[in-house]
Amino acid sequence: MKFTDLETPALLLDRHRLNANLARMHDKASAHGVALRPHMKTAKSADIARLATVGQPGGITVSTLKEAAYFIAHGFADITYAVGIAVGKLDRVAALQQDGARVTVLTDNVDVARGIAARAEATGARFDVLIEVDTGDHRAGVAPDSSTLMEIAAILDRAAGIDLRGVLTHAGHSYDCRSIEDLAAVAEAERAGAVLAAERLRAAGMACPVVSVGSTPTAVHARDLSGVSEIRPGVYMFNDVFQASIGACTLADVAVSVLATVTGHHPERGEILIDAGGLALSKDRSTAAGPHDVGYGWVIGPDGTALPELQVVRVSQEHGVVAAAPGAGALPLAALPPGTHIRVLPNHACMTAAAYDCYHVVEGGEVVATWPRINGW
Repeated sequence: MKFTDLETPALLLDRHRLNANLARMHDKASAHGVALRPHMKTAKSADIARLATVGQPGGITVSTLKEAAYFIAHGFADITYAVGIAVGKLDRVAALQQDGARVTVLTDNVDVARGIAARAEATGARFDVLIEVDTGDHRAGVAPDSSTLMEIAAILDRAAGIDLRGVLTHAGHSYDCRSIEDLAAVAEAERAGAVLAAERLRAAGMACPVVSVGSTPTAVHARDLSGVSEIRPGVYMFNDVFQASIGACTLADVAVSVLATVTGHHPERGEILIDAGGLALSKDRSTAAGPHDVGYGWVIGPDGTALPELQVVRVSQEHGVVAAAPGAGALPLAALPPGTHIRVLPNHACMTAAAYDCYHVVEGGEVVATWPRINGW
């Protein structure tokens, strides 16, 4: 079917752009001699995970245990749950591993480390654990040179039923960068911090096979990954307008868009309405902090033609308001009568995709597949 025959709003996934994005990151990992453990928190799709792991060891990263269960059910057996583990969730992790899957958990807390050890001893379960290291994001993790790192490591290393796998970090602060040099500097700090933490564990006699780093901007712009074993980027599969604004991709690399229908005209205000609002587009306004504020997404025509004179300026739950971008002059209302389709490239693909239960995979103007995705926790 033609994708313009879909009921709107609909989430479109450009197959050519997806494949190109996957190939670029695969080549980047190969060039640096590291494994690619793609983070599936953006795509949340087994169909996409299969493509993303071609030529790789096969491990993936997830952000929820519901994702972990979904991917295990679809044949993925090596999963890193990249959110600090709560001790109360360990029984669920143990249940997921009963059929042979490995779900690696992480912590940055001494008491949680003790709780993991106690749970393993009490139940006979086995847990693979990474210590989360803070290399500048200041969201989670311990400093690579801290005594806390070694205290956590000692607890886990001597506990029965625990395999201390190594260290993991995430340079989320790379999203604050606005130049390639700054991104490269953050990538190096991410690498150096993780490697320092791993070297300290090894010097204390602990095996540390996993040195895991990851964010799309740092994976794209890292110049050296010496000492790193794997990278965990995620949004690179789709990219989005924000990633383009910070130089992690170009707008031509954005593989997802929301198809919407014009539902109303208000020439007295210079506005049109579309049937994609805050739920369909998300209310992410990340591009507002950059040089080119695109409102709630970059408006393009159904054929992909750029419409830079338009901007989604406001959203409510199911309504989007499109008006002229600053300096663009009058809105070309006559060219967009009710019933016309437009597409919106998202500011933040992870947030936008989370509202949908599937992707309509398109090549040219045709829908060639429908791929389900998992949501929730």
